[in-house]
Amino acid sequence: MATTVIGVTAGAAMWSSTGVLDLAPLRDQPELTGDRVTLRQLDETFLDGAWRVLQDPETTRLTGTHGVFTRDQVRAYLKGRPGAPDRADYAVVRTADGEYLGEVVLMDLDEGNRSMNFRIALGGHAFGRGYGTEAVRLIVAFGLDVVGLHRIGLEVYDFNPRALRVYEKCGFVREGVLRDALWWDGEWHDAFQMSVIEGDPRLG
Repeated sequence: MATTVIGVTAGAAMWSSTGVLDLAPLRDQPELTGDRVTLRQLDETFLDGAWRVLQDPETTRLTGTHGVFTRDQVRAYLKGRPGAPDRADYAVVRTADGEYLGEVVLMDLDEGNRSMNFRIALGGHAFGRGYGTEAVRLIVAFGLDVVGLHRIGLEVYDFNPRALRVYEKCGFVREGVLRDALWWDGEWHDAFQMSVIEGDPRLG
């Protein structure tokens, strides 16, 4: 069983890393535990929960997901997550009872620049309870402090101010705007680019 290596502590001053990239924790993902949520290796045992979240229209909108997937496609995707050497796919589960809330992912590894991108998708039943904020803090701390990344980037759509507030609270800084990046419900929407880098303050 994977060991817990990260916890959330409020008020920590700075991100830090060794300055050396260690890809072993991507291949053999440790469990990451906070007060509200635990991040566990995403695999096919989470099929039922992942399938429910994919059927949530609000989750689909907030992630800008145009694709439609079959249950067999989702099962195959989940089965292929463990052991990937260049990404980390985590299930977000409620610490109290193990309920599946969504997923959080580090992807698009750029080894030369010690950089990865990040995304999160929670079901509507998990909104507004602090689960997303804690999951973001856990995965960013894992990426910067354990893997040794210098930079973690993300994109968030202009109709998701709640996510913007969470990311800013977790230390992400707005860098730019991708104009008309998403066509949704008959309208174009911008995407904000954000990042956190080692040395940025960890905001409480």
